[in-house]
Amino acid sequence: MSKVAVIGAGAWGIALSIQAARAGASVSLWARDPGRLDADRCLPRLPGVRLPPTVEVTAMLPERADLVLLAVPMQHLRAVAGRLTGRSPLIVCCKGVERGTALLPGEILADLHRGRPRGVLSGPNFAGEIAAGLPAAAVLACRDLGLARRLAASLSGDGLRIYAGADPIGVEIGGAAKNVIAIAAGAAIGAGHGENARAALITRGIAELSRLIVALGGAPETASGLSGIGDLVLTCTGQSSRNFSLGVELGQGRDLAAILAGRSTVAEGVETAPALAARAAAAGIDVPIIATVAALLTGQIGLEAAKTALMRRPLAIE
Repeated sequence: MSKVAVIGAGAWGIALSIQAARAGASVSLWARDPGRLDADRCLPRLPGVRLPPTVEVTAMLPERADLVLLAVPMQHLRAVAGRLTGRSPLIVCCKGVERGTALLPGEILADLHRGRPRGVLSGPNFAGEIAAGLPAAAVLACRDLGLARRLAASLSGDGLRIYAGADPIGVEIGGAAKNVIAIAAGAAIGAGHGENARAALITRGIAELSRLIVALGGAPETASGLSGIGDLVLTCTGQSSRNFSLGVELGQGRDLAAILAGRSTVAEGVETAPALAARAAAAGIDVPIIATVAALLTGQIGLEAAKTALMRRPLAIE
């Protein structure tokens, strides 16, 4: 790709811009306030990380690009994507489920841009490490595997190995569910329930993620890939995980509103949990961890009741 447009100048959008520039593209990075680029070509969401000269920061949405990477917060995706024009591929780089509709990112794009090529980029990736060029892997999935292969190759480099995939639905579900499970894992650690509890939540979280993927039309093997178990493990254990750290604060007894008020970044699992739980319920899919996190976040139950609800479920065969 010679011209890549990255929509969203948060930490992930900045990291993707740097990666695309490393791969040889001329990059347009859309920001609501381009004036926040300082004299050292750094933006606030990744302080100290300098943008290459081939990255242009702009307030203008792209009119022409070979590829568009959408890195805006999930709940803003519809509003921003609805303003885009052109026919170049749209690749979703945010993770979650839309509040109110319970739609996945690709389903939103299908509503807004019928027939336009689209896909999803996901995996166990912290933005700061990608920006620094540390070794990492991701998956780029489109229904058209040939397109996925071409796009993955165009964005890959020595620091980021991108695999192609043909299961965008499964990849998107993995990205949404792992944030919710990470809140549960963080709450367990914050409440002092121990590492055994976190390991159990990760393991049973994979089971829930797998059921969701299969029931909603994805491929079962996606759950064991980079966007499934890979991203889940990172988000439930990495100290840079916004969802895990939010869960830790919840486990320590802090009020959700106070936690959110003290943050400038978005923990997508907060909005995703009730939407994903509702979609699972409508499809008849058993997701007790996701449902319990949703109930906790919406104030229906407290921490002790959440633990009890999960630990006293009927015993089952694994």
